[in-house]
Amino acid sequence: MVSSSGPEARRPAAVVVGAGPSGFYTAAQLLDAGFTVDMVDSLPTPFGLVRAGVAPDHPNIKAVTRVFDKVAAREGFRFFGGLTLGDNVTREDLLAHYDAVVYATGMPDSSRLSIPGEDRPGSVSATGFVAWYNGHPDAAEDRYDLSARRAVVIGNGNVAMDVARILALDVDELRSTDIADHAIEVLERSAIEEIVVLGRRGPAQAAFTTPEIREIAKLPGVDVHVDPRDLDLDEHSAASLTSASATTQQNVEVLREIAGREVQPGRRRLAISFLWSPLEVLGDGADGPVAGLRVGRNRIELAADGVLRAVPTGEEQVIDCGLVVRAIGYRGRPIPGLPFDDRSSCIPNTDGRLVEEGEVRRGEYVVGWIKRGPSGVIGTNKKCASDTVTAVLADRDGGHLNPRASFEPATSAAMLLSRARSTVDWQGWQAIDRGEVAAGKESSRPRVKFVRREDLFAAGTESGA
Repeated sequence: MVSSSGPEARRPAAVVVGAGPSGFYTAAQLLDAGFTVDMVDSLPTPFGLVRAGVAPDHPNIKAVTRVFDKVAAREGFRFFGGLTLGDNVTREDLLAHYDAVVYATGMPDSSRLSIPGEDRPGSVSATGFVAWYNGHPDAAEDRYDLSARRAVVIGNGNVAMDVARILALDVDELRSTDIADHAIEVLERSAIEEIVVLGRRGPAQAAFTTPEIREIAKLPGVDVHVDPRDLDLDEHSAASLTSASATTQQNVEVLREIAGREVQPGRRRLAISFLWSPLEVLGDGADGPVAGLRVGRNRIELAADGVLRAVPTGEEQVIDCGLVVRAIGYRGRPIPGLPFDDRSSCIPNTDGRLVEEGEVRRGEYVVGWIKRGPSGVIGTNKKCASDTVTAVLADRDGGHLNPRASFEPATSAAMLLSRARSTVDWQGWQAIDRGEVAAGKESSRPRVKFVRREDLFAAGTESGA
């Protein structure tokens, strides 16, 4: 346990597992509180979904990494990229060294539809597709067939809108971004003429934000369509809209503006459709490629608990298509050696303190999506981090941090470095960053990403970092 006074006193030490926004916000607040902070990530690059999830044509959102750069430059911070918890490094390894272990591992997997045909070739997750076009090394070798005339994106959140927009945009609009080179090569051969975005509920329940739908409405060279009948709200949705958030009200206004437009034939088409649920992905045989999607019509009803729910009407139809992308949310991935709640897809916790077999475990904490689920925007993680750090500090002040910790900077670093064949420190990441930015300048792009682990590690170590 940390001694708070006397000649043997030392700063308490924390390790944050995960280098995404929640991890960096947590690190910043722990540094403010006098902790030393080591950060571990399975990738040799930091920033999580800011690097691998934010759409390439949204560079302003990625500017938050400048804040994280300042955190990494502070005294007492170290980065170890290329270490996977549960693989090269274990929970027990971390508990042997650190007073506080904070799990900020995010939710790397995609929710499933659980309908027949979901695993056919051409039926894919938005999680994988987004990782692919953003140059995530785990998706660099994936292949996507865009030879069909129509694609269907299932979901009405921001990720669904991102996927639809990437599929709809002329590839020339993406050449000046940091989209992965392999994605440009595939997108420039795309034969997709129509993208259908399906929502299970109505426009008053859509989860996308107003800037996203406004951006969709202004896509150059794209005929964006909303069926005016979908904007004829049922009585329950109409009543809820009067007291709904400003975002919901503005969303419906933008959708009504789109619905009132005249169609401009001859352009790529993006249709946003509401009140349809996917029932079956169709194709030849048991494992033939996608040939269509069977969908069922819904209506909105007010349930006994006061929640508006989509219920089937019995009406069905088939949408001919060759690509189905499910964008219905993220799921956490169980980590060997750690508790996991399959229902919530989170690590069980109380106020950010890890709970195992009904008991709070001293010195172990959770933050970000793996704590609360896949909700909010990047900034939401700052408040989430603050709540978890509040628990850490209360435990520090009460003498309830990890009693087994034996932190010594050189020894702890040696332990981490011994657990993987290659690791990248912050100077190594800066070398990667310089290499990507330099490559981007040659083609007037913000960067050209290294998309394979071996290239990332090589760039992160060749400078002697």
